[in-house]
Amino acid sequence: MDDPRRFPPAAAAPPSCARLHALAVDSLGAQTGAQSDACDAQIGLALDALLAGPDAAALEALFATAPSSAVYRHLWRLLARRERAGAPEPSHLVRLVAVPVVVVAAAESAAASGTVLPCVLPHTSILSDLLREHRALAGNETVALGNTLVGADALDFARLPELFASRALADSPRARALPPLPITVAGAVESVHLRFLVGSALAAPGANLFRDTEVGKWGIPFAQALSRALAAPGVSVLALPRPPLPLVEAAWIGRVAQREVGAQIFASNAVRKLRAGTGEPSAVISVHRIDGDDAGAEVRLSLSSPFDPRAAEGLRCPLWPLDRVDDVVLMLATLLEDCRVTDVRRKPGVHPDRDPDTGLPLLFKAQSEPPASALH
Repeated sequence: MDDPRRFPPAAAAPPSCARLHALAVDSLGAQTGAQSDACDAQIGLALDALLAGPDAAALEALFATAPSSAVYRHLWRLLARRERAGAPEPSHLVRLVAVPVVVVAAAESAAASGTVLPCVLPHTSILSDLLREHRALAGNETVALGNTLVGADALDFARLPELFASRALADSPRARALPPLPITVAGAVESVHLRFLVGSALAAPGANLFRDTEVGKWGIPFAQALSRALAAPGVSVLALPRPPLPLVEAAWIGRVAQREVGAQIFASNAVRKLRAGTGEPSAVISVHRIDGDDAGAEVRLSLSSPFDPRAAEGLRCPLWPLDRVDDVVLMLATLLEDCRVTDVRRKPGVHPDRDPDTGLPLLFKAQSEPPASALH
């Protein structure tokens, strides 16, 4: 599939950012590993300076002005690698930890619609005990979690210097003071929200706390305890945690998990509805470019039936700079395969955000598209 995203021109970046962008390009195009490593070493030192510096906006600008997805991903990988290694102060014993949590919430009655979940937890010791008991974080015994569920913006690039500076303080009080991001339950249809539990652990320099890439035995009791803590009368709440991670990686893994869970809920509901009403659905996957103040890009999935053109369901998946478009398309195709949807088509090209006739978000129906080969 084509990539609909647009990145800033290289000439628009500030000189300090442009230098690192150029080093990333040189690293990616290097003919030898030694040349690539030399470029990456210079970038690493610059990232350390940005993380330790007083200008929080400088790190944010580095990524906001990246001229391509490849450059963005390369800089992100180096930043994530340095956080895992404890940079920019590898001698600090305090390591910051974030548990991405996807929260699925729905009102069980009309009266419960509009309920606000404050995302402040009365007791987090239960959750920390579960991580210790099941030897998450490589068996670390000192892990402690803050008592708030925070939004993804709390882990933005602009916040990282302040958060990393908190490692020099006992028990990372600044990380614990991150404000919660409440969840408003809109109605009976499940809504999917991304939150993070941020905490800290004491570890020797160089210790690898993040070996586990899958949720272990702690996952089910952790999800149950967190769901109970978030519960409110008349509201169904399901909290789905991902493995604890360094902050940079947690922010990305959380976004991917939220998108996947949202797609699963959409597909399950939409396929069931179409099968019950009109029979087997057909699917079209397309990519779109959004113009205006909210410039961005999306992969869209539409489900419809040839027996009732008006019965159609649509899903919009945002594309972020770290994404590979084909990965998002494959995620949707695999999900449709799991739902036993056999007629899956893709619409070539990059398409606009809105239908020029209706002004509504543009979604394609299978009836107007020629059959396509199966997605792999």
